[in-house]
Amino acid sequence: MTSPQPAETPTRKRSAQTATLAEIAREAGVSAPTVSKVLNGRADVAPSTRARVEELLRVHGYRRRRAESTRSPLIDLVFHELESAWAMEVIRGVENVARDAGLSVVLSESAGRLTPGRTWADQVAARRPHGVILVLSGLDESQRALLTSRSIPFVVMDPAGDPGADVPSIGATNWQGGLAATRHLVDLGHTRIGAISGPTRMMCSRARVDGYRAALETAGLPVDPGLIVTGDFHHEAGYRQGLELLRRPDRPTAVFAGNDLQALGLYEAARELGLRIPQDLSVVGFDDLPVARWVGPPLTTVRQPLMEMAEAAARLVLDLGRDDGSPTATRVELATSLEVRSSTAPPREA
Repeated sequence: MTSPQPAETPTRKRSAQTATLAEIAREAGVSAPTVSKVLNGRADVAPSTRARVEELLRVHGYRRRRAESTRSPLIDLVFHELESAWAMEVIRGVENVARDAGLSVVLSESAGRLTPGRTWADQVAARRPHGVILVLSGLDESQRALLTSRSIPFVVMDPAGDPGADVPSIGATNWQGGLAATRHLVDLGHTRIGAISGPTRMMCSRARVDGYRAALETAGLPVDPGLIVTGDFHHEAGYRQGLELLRRPDRPTAVFAGNDLQALGLYEAARELGLRIPQDLSVVGFDDLPVARWVGPPLTTVRQPLMEMAEAAARLVLDLGRDDGSPTATRVELATSLEVRSSTAPPREA
């Protein structure tokens, strides 16, 4: 049985407050308990039936009343990738807020995808957490509709792309950070400054490189496309792309590495080529992970307040869960700052 087209269905005009499970069940040609099973993420529903019910829930704009929903004492924290000190800072921040609220944190990883898989959304519906925080990730339209219909609030932290005007998100001033990092190198006297970006599909990565370009252009220096290479925010990319930059006959005297892990890879590439930091090469990272202070020489980097961003995301998702209305989407950007250490110095005289 196929559902009628939206324009032909009067009940589709109902608001989220007046559409009932019984009406949705009748339109889908199933029982109310079946609709309830779909809402609760139960597995014992045929895929075609589930898809039909989910579509009707979306079109009706159905939102489960929070009084109907017994929430688990959980916050779902979803990472694009979960394998670095960067992730640990985020986990600590969310844990700080969750602990004070008497909640636990469930960790998930989307294995490099920019959106979690479908099974993840069903599992969240079954868990019924207080909220969902997605890090360097996002949701497709069907996943957003699924969480909305269950009245499960969600917040995106450091969104990979444009999350949309109606999606609450927490970020940092990435463009300003890239500008500050590069301007610091320009002020030291460097004129050939390379950049190792993160993935171009990530908004934060593009913003940092845009800040780098703006600093060079403001200083009247040319932007050489050959000095901009693309990494993936991992140590190996910093090493590999660092070798590419440093083996050039007209190699840069300074590099903005895009993040701290790539900066550490660049350190390794410089050592392999017999270059000293900062005497032969100045390096600036981004994030200010704890390791930035421990490495030799200590790394000049842009501090991204990861723990504070995570705490803000957790507080926001809990606030959204306490609001019985339809809260206005919130976009919050926390300030970055340059932490000058020993990895940068004026270039050597030729």
